[in-house]
Amino acid sequence: MSALTRNDKQATFPQSWYAATTDVPPLRAQLRGAQTADVCIIGAGYTGLSAARTLAAKGLSVVVLEAHRAGFGASGRNGGQVASGYNAPQRLLTKMLGADTARDLWHLSEEAKADVAANCADFGSNTQYKSGIAHGCYSEKERAAHHADATFLQDTYGYDQIKTYDTAPFRDVVASPLYQGGTIDWGGAHIHPLRYVFGLARAAEAAGVRIFERAEVHHIAKGDPAEVRTDKGRVKARFVVVAGNGYLPGIERKIAAKVMPINSFIGATAPLGDKAASVLARDIAVHDTKFVVNYFRMSEDNRLLFGGRANYAIGFPKDIDTALHHRMLALFPQLEGVGFDYVWGGTLGMTVSRLPAVQRIAPNIMSAAGFSGHGVALSGFAGKVMAEAIAGQAGRFDLLATLPTPSFPGGTAARAPLLALAMTWFALRDRLGI
Repeated sequence: MSALTRNDKQATFPQSWYAATTDVPPLRAQLRGAQTADVCIIGAGYTGLSAARTLAAKGLSVVVLEAHRAGFGASGRNGGQVASGYNAPQRLLTKMLGADTARDLWHLSEEAKADVAANCADFGSNTQYKSGIAHGCYSEKERAAHHADATFLQDTYGYDQIKTYDTAPFRDVVASPLYQGGTIDWGGAHIHPLRYVFGLARAAEAAGVRIFERAEVHHIAKGDPAEVRTDKGRVKARFVVVAGNGYLPGIERKIAAKVMPINSFIGATAPLGDKAASVLARDIAVHDTKFVVNYFRMSEDNRLLFGGRANYAIGFPKDIDTALHHRMLALFPQLEGVGFDYVWGGTLGMTVSRLPAVQRIAPNIMSAAGFSGHGVALSGFAGKVMAEAIAGQAGRFDLLATLPTPSFPGGTAARAPLLALAMTWFALRDRLGI
C-alpha cells in the first residue's frame, strides 16, 4: 500500500489547522475516457502546478492528474518555511561541485524564494507571507559552524540577510533553554502552505490548465507520444512531468531508486494569547540542527504550529500527539499544560544526499522529487525549470540535475530498512548530543 492510500481518505483533506482556516474549493472533475495534451503532469502540488502554469503561459496544452485533491499532499501540509539554499551547506556544495556550479545553484535557489514572494503578492495577503527563519543550535560547535556558513554566504555571494546570535541574544527571540545560539535569515520567509497551493491551482486554471482530481496514475507507457493511464481514463501527451514526490506510487523505477517517502507530523496548540511572546518574541519561523528536525512558528491566531518526529514506515503512528507534544515541551517547558487542538501528518520525499533528484526519465519524461524538507521554494521552482526544458530551454534544468542524488543501496526493497536504521542512529545522536 502506498502513501497515497495508507493514511487518508480519498479526496479528503486532513483535519489540519491549515484546512480549518482555508476555503476549500469544490471537487474537480474526475478523468474519464481519453484526453490529449502537449504535456501531462502527474501531481497537483507545488511542482506540478508550477510546471503547468509556466507551460500554459507558453501556449502549450496541459493536463494535470491528481490522485486526491490539488494541494492534498505535502504541499498543503508542510511547515510553510521558505528557506534559503538547499538542505546542505553551500560550503559543502562548493567542495563537491566547484565554485562556479555552486554559485549558479545558489542563484537558482534565490530565484526560487523570489518566485514564492511574487506569487504570494499576486495571490493576496491571506497567504500570510512573512520574512524571517531562525536556525537554532544545540551546542557551541554547531553554532560556530552555522555562523561560518553565514559568513561564507556573505563573503562569497554578498548575501547579507543572515544575522548571527550567541546564546543569550538568540534566547531573547526564541525562548528555549536548549538553544545555544543560532542565526536568523531575514531573506527566508514563512507562508500558509495550503492557501498558497490553492492560489497556484487557481492561477494554473486561469492560464488554461485542465486539472483532474481523484485520478490516480497507475502506469506510464513510454513512447512518443507517451500515454498516462488511470483506472478510468488515459492521457496521450508529447511530454510527461512526474511530480508526485513522496506520494508517488511505485510507477517509475528510476524515481523510486532515489527518493524515499518519510512522514513528518505537525501539531497546532490552542491559541496562546499573550503567552505566545514567551515562546517567540518575533513573528518568525524556526528550525534547528537536530537530524530529526524540529520546526515551528506562530499561526495568525497565535497558535504554536510545532512539527517534527519523523517516521519511516508508510503508515502513521496511531498516537501522533504524545511524542510530538513531548518534543515541544522539551524545547518549551513554559508550555506545560498547553495541548494540541489539531494534529496531522504528511509524507515528503528524501534522498540519500538530502538534495533534490531532478532527472530525465526518458527523452520526453522528466521528474523532480526528494526535496528533503526544503521544498516550499525549491519544488515549485523545479516545476518551472522542467517547463522551460520542455519549451526548449534546458540549461537550468540541466544545472539542477547536477545535484548529486545517488540511488539508495540495495534498491527499492532495501531502502526503507536501511534508511530506518540510519535515521535511528541519527536520532540517538540527537538525544545524546553528539
